[in-house]
Amino acid sequence: MTTTCLTVSIHGAVARVTLNRPEVRNAFNETLIAELTGTFNVLGERDDLRAIVLAAEGKAFCAGADLNWMKAMAGYSWDENHADASKLADMLWAIYSCPVPVIARVQGDVYAGGVGLVACADVVVAVDAAGFCLSEAKLGLLPATIGPYVVKALGEQASRRYFVTAERFSATDAKVHGLVHEVVAADALDAKVDEVVAAITANGPAAVRACKQLVKDVAGREITAALRDDTARRIADIRASAEGREGVQSFLNKSKPSWLPG
Repeated sequence: MTTTCLTVSIHGAVARVTLNRPEVRNAFNETLIAELTGTFNVLGERDDLRAIVLAAEGKAFCAGADLNWMKAMAGYSWDENHADASKLADMLWAIYSCPVPVIARVQGDVYAGGVGLVACADVVVAVDAAGFCLSEAKLGLLPATIGPYVVKALGEQASRRYFVTAERFSATDAKVHGLVHEVVAADALDAKVDEVVAAITANGPAAVRACKQLVKDVAGREITAALRDDTARRIADIRASAEGREGVQSFLNKSKPSWLPG
């Protein structure tokens, strides 16, 4: 993958995707949006990957929209605005729907569309000094494309407040509301991210992907007879799979399954 706004590396079963526009606080422009979309689409198709770390260079994780990009948008027609926003919506969906678990490594401030990136991740680890802000309303705009993901992650009631006030809130507040899972000191960030990655990769690869999909498929749904049957079918499928059989036998025999090293 050739990119200009991202660095992408793969070590074993773990990929690292790093926003690399520190001079503009890793703000979005058309190129970064396209590269994130393409990168996550490609990585999601790789069966050998078991985790993706989404990180950023510099002091800020992501400051939302790039000023030059915003200047260009100021003169757009409705159709041009819709087409442009659709690209951002596609990028968010590529990250959110990626079958590989995504861990966001948040080393600095997160504003506007950057909050959407964080909300699309499966696990979020942030430094205690990171601030969050859904700042769109300050510009007479709204966090529309990121809205579905932010409301899911932050919660409806907290979203009501932060969407309309555009207040800055802390990493601790973000954790209280569910947007962030772990808050750590800056010097402990990488160790905590590595710990989360290790926990994920210690599990059955197919089971992890199935677990991620299960959460998406059942969240918010009424528990009907059809849903109950669907979940029974899923566990039957994985119990009967080679991985499921190996995992159960390894547990019973007190041996290591093939997905664990050594």
